[in-house]
Amino acid sequence: MRLNEDFLHYIWQYRLLTRLDLYCTNGETLQIIHPGSRNTNAGPDFNTAKLRIGGQLWVGDVEIHVRASDWLLHHHQENRSYDSVILHVVCEDDAVICRTDGSLVPVFLLKDLIPEAMFGKYRALLEGRNFFPCAQQIGQVDHITVQRMLNRMVTERFLEKTAELEFHLEQNHHNWNETFHMLLIRNFGFRVNNLPFQLLAAGLPATLLAKHRDQPLQIEALLFGQAGFLEGDFKDSYPRQLQSEYLFLKKKYQLQPEDKSLWKFLRMHPQNFPVLRIAQLAGMLTGSSHLFAEIIGLNDLKELRRLFSPGEVHPYWKDHVNFDRGRREMPVRLGRKSAENLIINTVCFILYCYGTYFNLPELKQRATGFLKKIPAERNAVTAHYRKAGLKLSTAYDSQAVLQLHKYCCSSRKCLNCEIGIEIITK
Repeated sequence: MRLNEDFLHYIWQYRLLTRLDLYCTNGETLQIIHPGSRNTNAGPDFNTAKLRIGGQLWVGDVEIHVRASDWLLHHHQENRSYDSVILHVVCEDDAVICRTDGSLVPVFLLKDLIPEAMFGKYRALLEGRNFFPCAQQIGQVDHITVQRMLNRMVTERFLEKTAELEFHLEQNHHNWNETFHMLLIRNFGFRVNNLPFQLLAAGLPATLLAKHRDQPLQIEALLFGQAGFLEGDFKDSYPRQLQSEYLFLKKKYQLQPEDKSLWKFLRMHPQNFPVLRIAQLAGMLTGSSHLFAEIIGLNDLKELRRLFSPGEVHPYWKDHVNFDRGRREMPVRLGRKSAENLIINTVCFILYCYGTYFNLPELKQRATGFLKKIPAERNAVTAHYRKAGLKLSTAYDSQAVLQLHKYCCSSRKCLNCEIGIEIITK
C-alpha cells in the first residue's frame, strides 16, 4: 500500500517526524511553529500555518499531496485560492509548482521523515480483511480511550439527527407536532420500509388523523388506503369495510394513495410485514391527539414504554399475514424490542433536537439518559463489535458503535478515530 493523503495530513498536523532539523528542497531551513488548522472545506488543506522558512516568518496555508504533480492534476495552478499557500508538503517532488502569478511554492519533502513503524501499523489496519479495521486490536485499547470515542460518536449522532430534523421542521413550517408525526411514522418502517412509511406520513398529516382519533376503523382505513393496500377486490369483510370507509374519506380529503409496489415483503418475517406494522401504528394513533406533548413531559422510561405499547390491534391480524391471506394465530402487538427501537430513534432524537432548538439542556440530558437505560441493540453491525470484545451494555453504546462504523470503520478512516490513533501510535 502506498502512502495516502490522510496519513500525510496526520503526520503534518501532529509533527510526527523522525527529525527536528528540517529543510525545504531548495536547502532553506524549515521550522514548524504551528502546522495550521485542518480545513475540511474547499481550498488548501491547512489554514493559517505559522512557519519560519530560511529565517523568514510566514503565516499562510499549507497544501499536502502524495506527489507534487497532484497540484497540477487538481488544477490548483488555475485557482487563486491556492495563492495563499506558503508550503507544499509532498512525498515525491516530481513537478515544479507555481502560484497563479508564476512565483514558486516552497516544497517540503516528507518521504524519508515518516516513522516506518507507525506507517506499518496504519497499513495493517487498512489492509486487514476484518469486518472493521481494528477488530483484532480493539480489545487491547485503553478503556478510557474507547469510552471517549464512543461519547464523541453519540454526540455526533445526536447532532446529525438534529440537523436532519431541523430540515423537516423547516419543511413543516416549524410545526413540532407534524415533525414528530413524520418521524414516528417513518420509523415504523424499521429501516426496510422507511421510505413508504415517510410518504404515508406526508399524505396523512397529524391534523387530519386527529380528526378521526376516536374512530379506529377510520384511522385504519386512512392508513391502509393511503398505503395502497385497499386497491382491488377482497373476499374478507374486514378489508371490504376498510375499502368502503377509505373511498368516502379519499373523496372527502382529495387523497392520492401511494403505489403499493413501494412496500417490501421479501425475506421478511410475517411479524415485520408492513401491513402488520400499519395495524400496530393504527393502534398507537387511535385515541391519541397530543402524543408529542406527552412525550416532552415524560421523564420516566416505564411510562414511555407504556406509551409505545399500542392499544389493541384489530383482531383480524391475529390470524392473517395480509388481506385475504390467513396464518396460524400469533401475537400481533408491538414487541418490546420494536418499542425500544422507536423510543431510541424517535423519542431520544426529537427530545435532543427540541432541547437544542429551545436551549433546554435538561431535555438533551433526558435523551442521553434514556439511551443509557435501554438495553443495547442487537444487529449485524453490533454483533461484530461484540465478537471483537467490545462490551455493549446499553443503547448509548450501540448507537455510538453504529455511528463509529458508519463514519470511520466502514470507510477505514482510522485517523479520524481515537481508537485507531492509539493503535497506530502506541
